[in-house]
Amino acid sequence: MEIRISVRNLVEFLMRGGDLDNRHAAQADQAMQAGGRVHREIQKNMGPEYSAEVPLRITEQFDDYALTIEGRADGIIQTASEVVIDEIKGMYRDVQKLKEPVRVHLAQAKCYAYMYAKKEGLSEIGVRMTYVNLDTDTFREQVLPENIRYFHEHYSFEELLLWYEALIDEYRKWADYRIAWEKKRTESIAQLEFPFAYREGQKELVSYVYQTIYHKKKLFLEAPTGVGKTVATIFPAVKAVGKGMAERIFYLTAKTITRTVADETFQKLREGGLVFRSIILTAKEKICPMEETVCNPDACPYAKGHYDRINECLYDCMTHEERCTRETIERYSEKYRVCPFEMSLDMSLFADAVICDYNYVFDPHVYLKRFFAEGASGDNLFLIDEAHNLVERGLQMYSAQLYKEDFLELKRTIKGKLPYIEGLLEKCNKELLTLKRSCDIGQTEPMLGGFTMLLNRLSEAMAKYLENTDAGDRMHEEREAVLDFYFEVSHFLMISELVDEHYVPYMQIEEDGRFLVKLFCVDPSLNLQECMARGRSSILFSATFLPIQYYKKLLGGLETDYEVYAGSTFNPEKRGLYIASDVTSKYTSRGDQEYRRIAAYIHKIVDMRYGNYMVFFPSHQFLRNVYDLFMEYEYDASYMECIVQESSMNESAREKFLNRFSGNAECDLESMIDMEISYDDEKCLIGFCVLGGMFSEGIDLKNDALIGAVIVGTGLPQVCFERTILKDYFDKERGNGFDYAYRYPGMNKVLQAAGRVIRTAEDIGIVALLDHRFLQPAYQSMFPREWEQFEVVTSDTIGKRIERFWNEWL
Repeated sequence: MEIRISVRNLVEFLMRGGDLDNRHAAQADQAMQAGGRVHREIQKNMGPEYSAEVPLRITEQFDDYALTIEGRADGIIQTASEVVIDEIKGMYRDVQKLKEPVRVHLAQAKCYAYMYAKKEGLSEIGVRMTYVNLDTDTFREQVLPENIRYFHEHYSFEELLLWYEALIDEYRKWADYRIAWEKKRTESIAQLEFPFAYREGQKELVSYVYQTIYHKKKLFLEAPTGVGKTVATIFPAVKAVGKGMAERIFYLTAKTITRTVADETFQKLREGGLVFRSIILTAKEKICPMEETVCNPDACPYAKGHYDRINECLYDCMTHEERCTRETIERYSEKYRVCPFEMSLDMSLFADAVICDYNYVFDPHVYLKRFFAEGASGDNLFLIDEAHNLVERGLQMYSAQLYKEDFLELKRTIKGKLPYIEGLLEKCNKELLTLKRSCDIGQTEPMLGGFTMLLNRLSEAMAKYLENTDAGDRMHEEREAVLDFYFEVSHFLMISELVDEHYVPYMQIEEDGRFLVKLFCVDPSLNLQECMARGRSSILFSATFLPIQYYKKLLGGLETDYEVYAGSTFNPEKRGLYIASDVTSKYTSRGDQEYRRIAAYIHKIVDMRYGNYMVFFPSHQFLRNVYDLFMEYEYDASYMECIVQESSMNESAREKFLNRFSGNAECDLESMIDMEISYDDEKCLIGFCVLGGMFSEGIDLKNDALIGAVIVGTGLPQVCFERTILKDYFDKERGNGFDYAYRYPGMNKVLQAAGRVIRTAEDIGIVALLDHRFLQPAYQSMFPREWEQFEVVTSDTIGKRIERFWNEWL
């Protein structure tokens, strides 16, 4: 068995101490990006005796395992008289004021010195710490001598040996425990059985997942509700870990509820004997115990001395807990007074399964750098739940935008206080004004070269200012505004480095007059593909993955990757599917007459049986138009009750809405996963909702909690400038731009909404599609197999057809 760790991670883990302070975190990220350029600039100007980026590796053999430590020395200087390890660090401060090297930096260099001296049989070796000021313009052409500070050290091999052995002895506690844990884990996996009786087709599904992992491929899996896709993906992934194919599973989701389902699945496997540590990562804003999420020792007692206590906290949690939920993390955080969010990120290093949001793997700003920094690949498995959501999330994560008005707003905020930044804001504003004058409402492919250069200078100036000010300093009240804008600018610059043929930069004058410049990622496939390359294999699954080639293309699939359709195990006859031939949501047909006809449809559907229904509309305005007519002409308060999804609902309002379907005013959102609620025998509850909104997916209303879904329209996104860009792009790329920009995303919303009805084998319900366009071949080609049987209805026949359906089953 082997444990591998980088030199940097080793010394940073063992030698950290003091306060948690994120006041300079943004600048640290900026310094890391700028530091790469500095490294290259310094290295290329060195003489022939200088070797840059030298890989070094050493393996220590112990009784039960090997510990491999590896890294890359920035430079090795070899002259006739000596050998020197060069470690280069960039920072936004006056490096001439440094009194000594940073302890962790020097430890990193000493590791390289020991590794190289041992490899080459040297009796002594030098270490040079090279610190560079990253201030604006200091290295555009060359690094000036006054911006560099050197520290020189000299060691005998015996000194380095004693120091290094002490370092490894300190790490042995962690390594020994990890090896013992992995042995127990592997033994338990070998004995593990599937926790349920296999449903029809489920065993084959487990095999598909395992074979995909074995062959290091991606699997695009459409698995309708009831297939048991969560356990059917987790179980073979765990088995693959037991066979040494992977070290860790990442279960990635878009919603909190699906994270809970994954956690419960791992717990079910533990009940069957599995030894496997899992952790759920909770967003900082949700898990922070303070009223305001301000991560510095002046504002938060959990931040003060965090690094002095965190390793003891981790070891305690690691040796006592297998299931690290939010509550677990909060308990240990209180015990040791450490930041719960940072603790959860550190604990993920010791987890066998990490359950988290998509962004921890895919977002270029917040991905887990401790696992995926510098494009590193590893033995990770990615299980991506509800992966249809990843298309839209990908478009958002890899796009960036800036408004001209925001430059002026910050300029007003700092007026007279920060003249250099103020001047750069004005230059950026003038460049944007020139672009705006050439823009006729909307325009693609603007010339942004000059603007981006100014933006880089502005970013560096803001970074320097933030580095040299404290958040609590009243003399710098404008700091918060600068910090917020700095993040926006940094994101734009980061995305600008990714721009290629998968992007369409554009500028637009919006209806309110604001001027927008956007780097629009129209095809996230390459970026997603590169992220998934950090793992051995990816399993992407969803209940709605049609057409599969659309998702395979945009989610980074290759022709050699696999695709599987897992048929539904439910009796299709328990779902009544009806398509209205005499009604539509087409924009050109909208009006009171059409709204009234739709209201009549809803009344005739719910009039056939008491129970709970949801009606989904293309927009809030469309919903309101039909709702008003329904209440005016068709509403009967003696047995009907209507509730409406508002345009903005917080989590509390969302819970109250869903609680009406659960029949329990006290239950919280997560408890709704297992709802098995009976309807009121003499009432109809009708929820008026928006298609593609918060109630059209991710909720699990079982049995009679929901007996019908009425879907008005085909779900097509509203026509806008960006949708036109998408259509034009995919017309050129694939010849079906309308499908990519409108029809496919719209149909997914329809399928998701329809999927709210039949959740278990015992469920019985109806789905009504109120739009004659569903009768067109283009739409029916996207119907899932279980929709092969449907009935065409009109306003005159819908009532009788549904009455007949209920009579057959009641």
